[in-house]
Amino acid sequence: MQPQSSARPSPTSARPTRAQGALLFVQQYLRAPGQIGAVAPSSDGLCERMLETIDFAAARTLVEFGPGPGNVTRVIASRLQPTTRFFAIEANPAMAAVFHGRFPGLRLHEGSAANVCEFCVKEGLPPSNSVDAIISGLPWAAFADELQNSILEAAVRVLRPGGQMVTFAYHTGLLMPAGKRFARTLPRHFSKVEKSRPVWFNLPPAFVYRCTK
Repeated sequence: MQPQSSARPSPTSARPTRAQGALLFVQQYLRAPGQIGAVAPSSDGLCERMLETIDFAAARTLVEFGPGPGNVTRVIASRLQPTTRFFAIEANPAMAAVFHGRFPGLRLHEGSAANVCEFCVKEGLPPSNSVDAIISGLPWAAFADELQNSILEAAVRVLRPGGQMVTFAYHTGLLMPAGKRFARTLPRHFSKVEKSRPVWFNLPPAFVYRCTK
């Protein structure tokens, strides 16, 4: 695993609990709903649905966009192989602080996922064709077209041929113009886009997009 950043808490620091992370998530949503995009973190069922097609045994590099309080990160960390490189990207400073507290052994870059190529270089990776899979918790429907496209273009660039990006959306969002727009945008960037079965016991009910380069 990569060396820890000096900005992370010391081993003796009290680490945030999952419940504390969830409370912060709600607080950050109330402050900046366009950046957080949901009223509650991903459920265990949604985390599992997002990761069910990731080949952790074969993956060399995995990246997480927008880990938030780390519900999906917790499952990723439990499945990472010693030879797999992993880093996350978080734009919200409060969420980044929680991530550092909960996962002091994992790498996190603070900034926009649109800069994933730059972060790959910082990790010693080529800026293109170097990532096996991206796991995204970003609130895509809350983003303007320009930001959506810049992140998706960067994601496609860093993915290896045949690599995939998995992300989720809410069923209620498909009824809204922003959700419909995002659904139309994905096939413009990826060769194949599939939708998973619904995860009804998520708040709100959600499904996963599996997008293959």
